[in-house]
Amino acid sequence: MIALALLLVFNLIFTRNFATVQTLNVNLTQVCTIVIVAVGMTMVIGTGGIDLSVGSIMAISGALAPMIFLGTIFPVGPIGPAVALAICVALLAATLLGLFNGWLVAYFRIQPIVATLVLFIAGRGIAQVLTNGNLQVFRTPEFQWIGLGRPFGIPVQVLIMAAIVLLAAWVLRRTVFGRAILATGGNERAAELSGVPVSRVKLAVYAISGFCAGVAGLIVIAINSASDANLVGLGMELDAIAAVAVGGTLLSGGKATIIGTLIGALTIQLVRYTLLANGVPDAAALVVKAAIIVLAVWLQQQGRAR
Repeated sequence: MIALALLLVFNLIFTRNFATVQTLNVNLTQVCTIVIVAVGMTMVIGTGGIDLSVGSIMAISGALAPMIFLGTIFPVGPIGPAVALAICVALLAATLLGLFNGWLVAYFRIQPIVATLVLFIAGRGIAQVLTNGNLQVFRTPEFQWIGLGRPFGIPVQVLIMAAIVLLAAWVLRRTVFGRAILATGGNERAAELSGVPVSRVKLAVYAISGFCAGVAGLIVIAINSASDANLVGLGMELDAIAAVAVGGTLLSGGKATIIGTLIGALTIQLVRYTLLANGVPDAAALVVKAAIIVLAVWLQQQGRAR
């Protein structure tokens, strides 16, 4: 929070045209998909797991939806119902893929990093097979609205992000399920003995992570008016993990904060914007981002040692 405040003060003083609505919109629209994916990642990490497959699930979701509303798979009728069907099918597929990850982790006791590595590798291949590696370009305002619409001047993806963040924060802090997530990550054996349905909790958090990745995939292709299975979600898993780590969620599980993840993602985005706006190359911004992650992990370790 202090780092974010310092960045805001620095930009207000030294970065030209920072305090404008356009700059706010640019930063919010760029960070939306990272925040949405990071919300699911926060819940997964809260149980002591990790999900490397979110980028590939985004690619599958982003490949599947246009195939449906463009009529590639089967003929479609009016575009409105076709778009609604495409969104539902894409999100259902993403959720089921997340559920598959949870099944491997919960019932086969496979290490999360290995279990989700399966879809990390195979998922993008599935998306490329679905589209034959071709770029799907579309001009469908009914679908593109989720990426380009601006009701009352606010980007739709910002509203979606805000709704997901508020709902997830409430679930994590105020519900039995939220407490079960933290109990599972804090001490899995003790949680089982206390009656927490650990396996079902793990299934649920990986399904939520898949759903969030599916939503992010749809937003990305709606913004671009095109779906490229080779690029959609590429590297997203690292951005999401970085946002979670910088936000204060313990990577070992047992402590998680959705608002912290939001602040972490905004901090990373603002660091990148600050460097680019002041003439620093994007490559250097990546190095700074890596240094921030190392610092966040080091601070976590120092906090646990006390």
